This record gives sequence, structure tokens and C-alpha cells, in this order.
Amino acid sequence: MKKFMNKEIVQAILIADNNAKNFRPFSETESVALLPMVNVPMLDYALEALNRSGVMEVFIFSSLHYENVKGFIKESLASPSCWAIGMTVHVIGGEGCRCFGDAMRELDSKGLIRENFILLDANCVTNADLKFILAQHKKTVAYDKGAVATLIFKQANTHVRTGSEVMIAMDTQNKRLHHYQELSMDSKEINFEIPLEVFTHNSEIALLNLVNPEIAIGSPSMLSLFSDNFDFETRADFIRGILINEEILDSRIYISLLPRQHYARKVNNWLSYQIVSNDIINRWTYPLVPDMGIKCLTQQYIFLKNNIYRSATANLVKVGLRENVVIGNKSAVGLGSHLDCSVIGSNVLIGQNCRLHYVFIFDNVIVEDNCALEFCIIGSGSKIAANCELKGVLVDYNCVIPKNTKLMKSQVFSSPLKNGKDEMTRKISEKAYVIDDGAEVADDEDERNHPASPKMGKLTTTIADSDYSCSSDESESRGCSPILDDANGFLSEVIDSLTRGLQEKSNPEYLKLEINSSRYAYNMSLREVNFNVVKAIFNLPPIKEPSRNISVALNTVFDQLKPIITHYIRTDDAMMDCLKALEDIFEENEFVRSKMSQVVHYLYDKDFITEDIILAWYEQLDNDQHKILKQTLQKFIEWLEQSSDGDNEETD
Repeated sequence: MKKFMNKEIVQAILIADNNAKNFRPFSETESVALLPMVNVPMLDYALEALNRSGVMEVFIFSSLHYENVKGFIKESLASPSCWAIGMTVHVIGGEGCRCFGDAMRELDSKGLIRENFILLDANCVTNADLKFILAQHKKTVAYDKGAVATLIFKQANTHVRTGSEVMIAMDTQNKRLHHYQELSMDSKEINFEIPLEVFTHNSEIALLNLVNPEIAIGSPSMLSLFSDNFDFETRADFIRGILINEEILDSRIYISLLPRQHYARKVNNWLSYQIVSNDIINRWTYPLVPDMGIKCLTQQYIFLKNNIYRSATANLVKVGLRENVVIGNKSAVGLGSHLDCSVIGSNVLIGQNCRLHYVFIFDNVIVEDNCALEFCIIGSGSKIAANCELKGVLVDYNCVIPKNTKLMKSQVFSSPLKNGKDEMTRKISEKAYVIDDGAEVADDEDERNHPASPKMGKLTTTIADSDYSCSSDESESRGCSPILDDANGFLSEVIDSLTRGLQEKSNPEYLKLEINSSRYAYNMSLREVNFNVVKAIFNLPPIKEPSRNISVALNTVFDQLKPIITHYIRTDDAMMDCLKALEDIFEENEFVRSKMSQVVHYLYDKDFITEDIILAWYEQLDNDQHKILKQTLQKFIEWLEQSSDGDNEETD
């Protein structure tokens, strides 16, 4: 009992509202952490990453939009969101806080952090399991009491800079940091000033160019150092201050480099927003991908080839979807429109003959006919009237762009600008005030001394392939989603559990407990569980190696395991997962392949899956990739449609 009471609670700090100036006009009225990225608020990605890393208590610090963030968390906890399971979240505000250092000092004054903690920016997207790095930091502190932080970096293969790149000097033996330098936006920068003593006082030093996702593991003493040193305003100030005054402060910083397969990147401007969105759609952030239900416990999208994610409720009529497209809930795209590398939110209406390339549209937007949009962000509630051409334009919330408008490299606000900027704007409608990028003047000296934040643009082949490259063999064999050892291990355990349960006629409730235990051991999402449970059932001996006909084999298994099926396959999304699993079974099991029509019919007759889900699944099967499967199912689908028509006539 005493051991249980003394169990350490894993804590984390999330800093919201960083880099707000880089996300105008949206950051004027809402926290940057709540901006949607691939139709999910950025804060959700950070919270999900912490939840998957075993964090139990999170403190979100927000100064600019405290009430917005607090309301969002309250609403998310009521939903509930995936990350809300087993994790307590507090929102802390500080009106007088103007920088990162002030936030850390405020947290120190409240005395909320009791142990080593994870420090993460709310705009960071990562699939890394941070609990292992936390454990390593504890080991470091055990032999060096002055270890105040372990900074986490990621090696990148691209040479494009977004403002998160750094060059460090590190001792290769103990991973201790000896030099830290933030790199400029100029990718041609080649001159670096490194103190000579870094090399003369250390025998093995490595110089590394890295991406800084701004993730760290901190010791409790890290917060007190901010309180004792008011010149620590940014993370960079803290790092440089420790390196310069290591002996005086008796403090040291260590480094942890994420392995190649782990993703981590901070969204600090629109270019990085575009790059990270592209990486999410291309599944480099797996399992934080659109069809895995990041925000909620249900599947939101049907995942199609060429990285097309389509909501089952979206309405598309003869639309061209090239690649890397996400279309949200209840959105509609008109006849003849073409979309490429774009994200469409919920309840969006796009008219006919529109062209969208690298366009990110938030919820409840209307784009009328014959519009051409490129490298644009369109805020919620806005309307783009017919025949508009926008390139490199940021459209604020609730704007109305009139017909035949042509804009390039501009920001559009829904109301007149304040702070004496009226003379820089031009009014094009009652809810559209335009300011060109070149016309905007910096608000303070700090902005004037720093180059403008990079904007979205055409991604080179190198960037489009992400920082997270695979070997030539992996590239050739890589399908739409990664094949993970964890998924295979989970499937194997479920097959073993169900096989033993079938032989021993075990209580289904015990089998559910075994499956759920395996789920948490392998960190599987609900969608992965649904998918693999169905695959496991069709890999059981009576079905995989039948000595009788398929109906008898199915009855043998389903009569005993029906409680398992109905437990996992009970929603529309779960039914779609079930049918997706059958696609794999069709390729793997020759006997079931020839009887697939009977299998689907059996599941329909037993009410495991509904008619609407079967028809929706059949409709989204690719004519080329699933040609044989569609042919096998054709007669059953025709019968199902005729049966449905007959029922409708009787109702009439």
C-alpha cells in the first residue's frame, strides 16, 4: 500500500500561445494552439502525444487567450477526447506573462511541479514515446545532480529552414551539451562561431545540425533557475545562460536524439504548418494520422489511395482529387472541381469548377463557383464569392471576399485594423480589409530586428518526402500506411487468445480482458483493435483451414465468439473497420477469397454489419486495386440494392 501511495505521478508542462505573431490574422482572436491542423486543433496532437507517453497530469500555460484554451479543455473533457482517458489537465493563466521565461517563473511560484517533468510546446507534433527519455534523464540525474534538463532534438535530411534549426556541439561519450546556436532562415549560412575551449577541454565532440521541436525533460531545479535569473526570457536564453555559467550555477544540460522512425516538429510559422500538415497526411506521424481518430474515439475518415481522406458524410460529385487531400464531415465539393494537397474542414461548401492547390480551409466556409486558390488559409465562417483568384493569401475568420477579386500575398481581416495601421489597408467589402505582405510594419523593435516569417509555397521534392526518409528497400515496399511490429505482435496475441478460448470454450468476458490487456501493452488505438480482432477471427483454424463449407465454419466460430464481435463491432465506424479487415483476408486466405460474397452476406444476415455500411464500403473500393473483390461481391451488392429498393416501394 505504501509503495502504491508513493508512486510518482508523471507531469508535463504545455506552453501555449508561442509564436503568436507568426500566425496573424488568426492569433489576434484565438490561441495558436487551437488552430486546426488537418482538421484537428494543434493542442490535441500535443495532448495525445503526452497521453501516449504515460503522462498523468498536464499543466497548460496560456497568457494571451486563457479563456479560449480553458473553454476548449472543458469541452474536450466532456466529449471525451482520446487523450482525456487517464490524464488530468489543468489550464493556468498569467496576464502579466509576456514570454516563455515569465511562464516558467509563474509555474515555479505556484509550486505545482514536484518531480522531473516533460516540457512541450503546444504547437509540437510528435509520435515519440517520451517516457523512455524521461527514464534516461532520471538516470542522468542519478550520477550528475546538476543535470537540469535533457533537450530532445531530431536529425533532419532536408536543407530547408523554418526557424527551428540549430547547430550544437555535444560530447559523444556522455551526451552533454557544450555549444548551442540557432540557425538563421538563410540556408546558405556557413559560418559558425564555436568557442575554442569546447574542443580543447573535451576529447570527443560532435557538431550536429538538428531540428529543435522544443521538447525537453526538466528537473524541478529548472524552474527555480528561471526564477533566479530574470534575463532568461526564452529557451535559447536559458540554454546559453547555463552553458556560459555552468560552474557558477552548478547546472548542466544533456541531449537526446530521437531515432529516425520517430517524428517531432514544432509548428512555428505558416511554412512549418504546411510541412507538418503534409507529413501528417503522408502518415509520417503515424499513429497520429487522420483516419486514426486523434480528436475522438470514432473513425472520422475513409482512407483511400494517394493519401485521400474522405469523411463518409462528405458529398463529392465528379471531383478530381489528385493526392494528399482531406475532406471533412458534411462538406460538399461541386462538379468539375479539382483539389490537390489541400485540407477541407467540416460543413464546407465548394462550388463547381474550382481549383485548390495547397489550400487549408477551416470549418463552415463557402467557396463559390470558378475560384482558383493556391497556398491559402481560409478562416472559419468566411465566404469567397465566384470567380476569385487568391494566391498566398491568409483570410481571417468571417471574411467576405466579393466576386472577381484577385489577391496575391496578402492578409485579409474581417474588420479594420487597429494600432494605427488603417493607412496600410484597403477595403474591398464590409467584411474584408486587405493588407499586402510588403506593406505591414513591425510592431516593435524585436520584430524589426528579425526577418519576416516564411510563408507557404511550393514544396520541393526533398521536403515533400519529409525529413523522415526511408531506405530504398523500405520505399519500394511501403504501402499506404506503415507496417508496424507492434500491430503484428498485437494480432498474434489476439489470435492466440481466441484460438485458446475457442478450444477451451472460455468465458467471452475473460477473452475481452485478454484483448484489452494486449491493446494497452501494444498501445493500439480503438480502430486498430477493431481491425485486428476481425482479422484474428478469420485466422482461426475452423475458418482458415476449413474441412467443411464456409457457413458451417462461420457458425462454429461466431456462435461461440458472438459476444466478442458485438463488443467491438457495434458502431458504423467499427463496421467499416470490419470490412476493411476483410480486404486483407481476401488477399491472404484463398479459401475465404472464393467465398467472400457468402462471408459478407453472413455478417449482414447476423446483423453484424448494416446494408448502408456495406454499400458505402463497396462504393469506395478502387476499381483497379480491388477489381477481383468487386467482381466477387457484385451479385450480392445487386441483390442488396434491389432488396433496398423493394423495401422503399413497400414503404411508399
